[in-house]
Amino acid sequence: MQLIDGKALATKMKTKIKEEVDAMKSSGMKVPHLAAVLVGDNPGSQSYVRNKVRYCDDVGFESTLIKKDDSITEGELLAIVQDLNDDPSVDGFIIQLPLPDHIDAEKVNLAIDPKKDVDGFHPMNFGRMTLGLPAYLPATPQGILVMLEEYGIETSGKKCVVVGRSNIVGMPMSILMAQKRKTGNCTVTIVHSRTKDTVSEIRAADIVIAAIGRANYITADMIKEGAVVIDVGINRVDDDSRKRGYRLVGDVDFLGVSEKASYMTPVPGGVGPMTVTSLIMNTIIAAKGQIYN
Repeated sequence: MQLIDGKALATKMKTKIKEEVDAMKSSGMKVPHLAAVLVGDNPGSQSYVRNKVRYCDDVGFESTLIKKDDSITEGELLAIVQDLNDDPSVDGFIIQLPLPDHIDAEKVNLAIDPKKDVDGFHPMNFGRMTLGLPAYLPATPQGILVMLEEYGIETSGKKCVVVGRSNIVGMPMSILMAQKRKTGNCTVTIVHSRTKDTVSEIRAADIVIAAIGRANYITADMIKEGAVVIDVGINRVDDDSRKRGYRLVGDVDFLGVSEKASYMTPVPGGVGPMTVTSLIMNTIIAAKGQIYN
């Protein structure tokens, strides 16, 4: 089994991105500017946003972090979104999820200007992606496409099973893998909570993309020999041997499945680092006006 090292790939791509930003500066172009809005004190969200800000610093981006207590009203958050929409210095921005229960996340998403929606969640970008038009691709699916391409993994004509149907990963991933593109042309099946025989579907897959949010859900007996396994899940499980009392695992039983898979991503260090990289790539595209002039 060959490990798909997302951390190493992200580091490699960071060097290329920094070179591109330096070239933009040298030619007198505007430095890309990414803003992030963080509401509340969710540890996972704080860590993710912190990584984004650090990445911006490393590649020479401008970055802005707007932190608000979870007591912020929906109207106040929508006002922040409008300010960012109107700010010509900001090329793209994200509203870090999850949001407090009293805020309608869909309403906030719809308020974001599609030209600055570098997360790729706005219906305008999702629709353009579905039609195969230029769009900001959702960060995690885009990161997975880059990983498959960089490792030279053939996808054309393969059976791909996507486990999970979220609008953030599962649905866009299934669309992209089925499209006529260099990394695509798969026959795609989505399995979810209402699928009659999930195990049989996964066993038939040449490529498995797991994004269901259940620790170690996919086991070795569910994977055929030589399958490519992409594990998107990040789950906490209790572990008294660790100082923090837990460890991170994916949706796939790594030790068991690694005995059968041809390629596999680890957790952590797999898909996660490439998700942040993809967000940065989208921001460069936004700064250059390559999709929306």
